[in-house]
Amino acid sequence: MTSRCRTRLAIVSVACAVLLPAFALAAGPSDTAAGKVAPAQGYNYPTEGRVEYVLGCMDDNGHDFANVYKCSCTIDKIAAALPYDDYVEQSTFSKYATMGGEGGAEFRMDKARAQTKKFRAVQQSAYEACGMGKPATSAAK
Repeated sequence: MTSRCRTRLAIVSVACAVLLPAFALAAGPSDTAAGKVAPAQGYNYPTEGRVEYVLGCMDDNGHDFANVYKCSCTIDKIAAALPYDDYVEQSTFSKYATMGGEGGAEFRMDKARAQTKKFRAVQQSAYEACGMGKPATSAAK
């Protein structure tokens, strides 16, 4: 590379570095930058939440390569249907619905049963859409 080419490359790089942020500001704040995604595209779940779901799903369905994709597909379908806060609440109720004793009593109340039923219906449709069998009750880890 000649010095003339290096100079041109440096000028173009500096121009891009200066102009790209200016264009981004001129376009206005985007919904994705603010953490909001249109429901038609699905809700934005944190990566950690998605990974926890996939690992729990694979614990229940087997640690083979195909299940990585099927479990990822399942959480994507759930994310398309539920906002993250609703997902956390409903999956928690679903996970602890079978806990025995006094500690599990809170998860067997009417509101908890309704949340569990909603989550299991969404999860079942996601499992079917992604080619998996019936979900285990502990798949929402």
